Amino acid sequence: MSDLQNIIEAAWENRQLLLEEKTQHAIRKIISYLDRGEMRVAEPFEDVWRVNEWIKKAVILYFPIEKMVKIENGPFEYYDKISLKKDFDKLGVRVVPDGIARYGSYLAKGVILMPSYINIGAYVDSGTLVDTWATVGSCAQIGKHVHLSGGVGIGGVLEPVQAAPVIIEDNCFIGSRSIVVEGVRIEKEAVLGANVVITKSTKIFDVSGSKTIEYSGVIPSRSVVIPGSYTKHFPAGDFQVSCALIIGKRKESTDLKTSLNDALREFDVAV
Repeated sequence: MSDLQNIIEAAWENRQLLLEEKTQHAIRKIISYLDRGEMRVAEPFEDVWRVNEWIKKAVILYFPIEKMVKIENGPFEYYDKISLKKDFDKLGVRVVPDGIARYGSYLAKGVILMPSYINIGAYVDSGTLVDTWATVGSCAQIGKHVHLSGGVGIGGVLEPVQAAPVIIEDNCFIGSRSIVVEGVRIEKEAVLGANVVITKSTKIFDVSGSKTIEYSGVIPSRSVVIPGSYTKHFPAGDFQVSCALIIGKRKESTDLKTSLNDALREFDVAV
């Protein structure tokens, strides 16, 4: 691995090296490892997520060494540099027609793709459902038994290379039309209601206790979250700005596979 890393780091500093067969071979080998889940752009290490920047660099460098080709699928035609994943039956992955995963993304056994899209470098762990029109961006990390509901947008990140990808940990439920981008981390078993939008700069307020607690860039484990707003002063006046509200914790008695409505009903919230 250290040899591969050295080759990638050298090519990152000197793009002329992309013309060499040794460099191209190293890049393609890394992408094949990502495709099989033998490498990850980010991985948990002693309860902390570590970003492998050099692997992200390899993903970025993969684009200039590949040529544009025409891809035909029945009456549909595409023109792109990266092929699509194949052999889903051997992988044990269920893919409904129009479910698309790019080569270089990893889908573990038991993943279900409805008509949806998984980009290169993404990692989707076992038992996860990617529902209709949901998208998983480049290098995003999705845990086990996650439900990405219809129309969910999980952001991708390639540059800057030091930026962490979006991370959705095990057993999370992400409600319809929610958006999670810019390296935000959703910790285990959290529930996001419909239309929750979280960016790195989004204010996250825990209003479940007597005093408000503010978070940034992370949703704590087992949190139940709904969209909210707060008043912010601008030169032109006071306006409402979107935020995310943590209204409580998922109860131990709540089954991990409970529906979003059941989780929210415990807090008398209709979404």
